[in-house]
Amino acid sequence: MKLLFDHNLSPTLVNRLQDLYPDSNHLYSLGLDRVPDTEVWEYAQQENFLIVTKDADFSDLCLLRGFPPKVIWIRRGNCKTADIEAILRSHYDDITKLNNEGTVGVLTLF
Repeated sequence: MKLLFDHNLSPTLVNRLQDLYPDSNHLYSLGLDRVPDTEVWEYAQQENFLIVTKDADFSDLCLLRGFPPKVIWIRRGNCKTADIEAILRSHYDDITKLNNEGTVGVLTLF
């Protein structure tokens, strides 16, 4: 499973979660942090990423366009990067299920 972290999440998550989500990346590292969401969507689709975000934009795109890519929508307000890491670690099984499930496109985590 490869995660693609949106610009609203820390790029350090890539290294912090490498043990569970190898080959993950961040929009900033790919030079995609200033492109429209639709371009990010297409990139994630082509490269088989799950998009991880804290805003509703990609969830809305999933409703409009279908999936893949699938979206992990973290619905927690301002918090530390360690909190995001803990959420993604503790929900590894749920994220695996999202990745393998054919009928669900968005996983909402709190």
